[in-house]
Amino acid sequence: MAYVISDECISCGACADTCPAGAIAEGDGKYEIDAASCLDCGACAEGCPVGAIAPAE
Repeated sequence: MAYVISDECISCGACADTCPAGAIAEGDGKYEIDAASCLDCGACAEGCPVGAIAPAE
């Protein structure tokens, strides 16, 4: 199960810097996670300063 970034994202890029798979890129108004590349490690969620990242349901 991949992680997802909510609309609470402030586009700071901290998550992209922490992703070991390089699965996060800047999208339209917020960062986005490529579910196919996501390793489900949670590093992005731990690195997000506003808590905008959580496991997909």
